[in-house]
Formats: sequence, structure tokens, C-alpha cells
Amino acid sequence: MAGVKFTDTYLRNLPAKAERYEVREDLAKGNGKLALRVSPNGGKAWQYVYSFDGRNRRMTLGTYPAMSLSDAHAACGRAMQLRAKGKDPGALTVEANAAERKAPTFADLADKFLKEHAKPNKSAKSVHNDTRTLDHDVLPRLGKHKADAIERKDIRALLRVIVDRGAPVQANRTLALVRKIYNWGLSEDLVKQNPCLGVKAPGKETQRDRVLSEVELQAFLANLPTAEISKAGKLALRFQLLTAQRCGEVLAVRWDEIDTGAAVWTIPSAKAKNRMAHRVPLSRQALDVLAEAKALNPDRATVFPSPLGDKPMVETAVGRALFRNLAHFGVPAFTPHDLRRTAASHMTGEPLDIPRLVVSKILNHKDSGVTAIYDRHGYDKQKREALEAWGRKVAGLLARTRLAVVGEA
Repeated sequence: MAGVKFTDTYLRNLPAKAERYEVREDLAKGNGKLALRVSPNGGKAWQYVYSFDGRNRRMTLGTYPAMSLSDAHAACGRAMQLRAKGKDPGALTVEANAAERKAPTFADLADKFLKEHAKPNKSAKSVHNDTRTLDHDVLPRLGKHKADAIERKDIRALLRVIVDRGAPVQANRTLALVRKIYNWGLSEDLVKQNPCLGVKAPGKETQRDRVLSEVELQAFLANLPTAEISKAGKLALRFQLLTAQRCGEVLAVRWDEIDTGAAVWTIPSAKAKNRMAHRVPLSRQALDVLAEAKALNPDRATVFPSPLGDKPMVETAVGRALFRNLAHFGVPAFTPHDLRRTAASHMTGEPLDIPRLVVSKILNHKDSGVTAIYDRHGYDKQKREALEAWGRKVAGLLARTRLAVVGEA
């Protein structure tokens, strides 16, 4: 059909016919023409028709009126510029569409991150937490989107939902995880941008510094036996206080990690937060806790099993149980992690005065200094002396409480 001048009035009035037909606009010659195909059902599609390497070609630009006349002119102009430079715009579009189809969704990117980075380099607990955050908060909203199509506004919307449900700190953790996934994706050439760039953490966090005083420790230890907490939960809390280890590591301990003869608990690298295997010398008081745990559940592989089976108790469940019993303890709010901080603080304070380096070794803090690379000394002797001194102090606090009760009677 001869070229015509396109106007919206002309385009709207193009009728559907029994056979598909096409009208072309009378544009400058040489690099092709803008055309509109009209289908028997009335659908109208913009086309750029041109020749390349002696062959007639065409590429679809969009549909009318979803793509306006002015937008069609702009798209056709870009295609003409490519044609003028000796490039085939249709072939480039096909390649781009194929790349788009192959581009990973965020779910694909997250799955590769977990399999290829998180699992080989992070503790089992950290991987579990990452997976839970992704499944609960991120994938339902972003999983099906192409990773490179996600924008800052999408990240902010995701975080706003988490904040609005009253979990601002979890929103911070989610932002940190998504940012880490994108940074890893960039390093692996899987994505081209990180939409978390410039997004601020929405929740205000303050570093916890809760340390129980001797009086508070006495109250906790004295009232723990009668608290409404499972027997295994009570033993786990005592064991954490005596060993100064992380709550998750305490709850996950198995009997095959305990050498009662050598009085040592070995935390495998897969369970340690920093992926470093860790030897924890056990004081007499800690061994007494283990003896009670064995008598309570003699046939379980897990030292502090869940009431639902031979699986570790959930850390959040222990924290909730502790919170419910605060009035019973008569102590201001504290968490299981505060017991670890309390143990460390009392060990470095008077009268124990244990060196901070030794306490750091007990806590299994990672030393990234150059000297640490060559320092393979395990500090087992120093750690044992420190934990035995701490165990005696804890036993002394409890003994003083019992003497006070006897005196009152």
C-alpha cells in the first residue's frame, strides 16, 4: 500500500478486514518505513519494515494504541539509526529478548547464592536463617521478578511491609541479606546492578549491653528450678551461662560432640557462627549439667532435645520461655544471649580478672589480624582455667543464695 501520513484519527478509523493488511507511513526513504498491521480481529501492531543484506526484514515495535503514535515514531527512529550504522535492529532485538528470557529471576539468583556461596561459607544456622528470611519475606514479593528489573522502590516497598508488621530490626536484616545476594551476583556476573544501593536500613538499632549483676544472677539461678520452663530448657540455660557459648550452638549440641573423659565440647565448624571449629573446656559445674541432661533423656542423640522429638529446641522458643518467667525471676528483662555477655563480663571483671584475649578465645571470636594466621595455639589450658574459675564463681553465687534462704528459715 502506498505511504500515507499517520494521524491518530486515521489510525483509529482503520477497519478490520477479512485478511490481515498493512499501511505504511510515507517517511524518509533509505532506512525503512513505519508500518501498522491490522488483523482481522481489529488488533493493530506497529512494524518497522526495512532491508538488510539484500533481504526484506521487519520487526514489531508494539501495539496501537498501547504504544502511541509519537512513541512508535521514536522507536522507529532508533531502529533506523541502527540500520544506518550497518546493524540489523531486528536481530539485535531478538538477541536482547533471548537474553532477557535467560536472565535470572530473583528466586534463581537467591537459590544460586545459597548453594554456591552461603552453604560452603556460612554456618548451618546462618544458612537456615537466610533461607527462612527469603521464604517468608522476600521471595513471595520479588521471587518471580527478573533480578535486574528490580528497582530501589521495590526494595523500599518490601522493607516497608516488614516494618509495618512491627519488625524493624528484621527489615534491617532482610536489607542486608538482599544486598549481599546482589553483591555476590555482581561478582559472578549474574546481574548488572544492585537495587539496594542507596537504600537505608529502616530500623533503628542499639547495641545491647545487658549484663546481669551478681545479685541478678543469684536471683536467676535460685528461681530457675521452679520456673515454668521445660527441664531441658533450664539445663540449656545453665549450660550456656557456664560455657559462655552462643545459644544456638548450645541448643544444637549432640552427645557425639562431647568428650566427658577429657571434659571438652568440640563445636564443629559447620555449626560455629564463624565457621571455625571450637574446643570448649568443660568445668565440673558444666559436666554436672550434662549428667542431668543424660539422666533426663538417656536415649537421645541431642543433649537438649525438643519435647517434640530428638531435634534441638528452637532458639526463639527458649527466648520466649525466658521472657515469660521474668517476673518469677524478679530480674529486669534479659535474653539468652545476655547470659553469654554476662559470663564474659564477669570473667574479665574483678575478682577473676581473666585476660580479654583468653575470654575472646572462649567466645570463639574471629581474629582477622595477620598474627592470627600464624597463631595456631588453641589456648586450651588458659580457657580451661578461666572456665573452671567461672564455674566456681557461679556455684558460689548459688551457694550464697541457698545459705541466705536457710538463714531466713
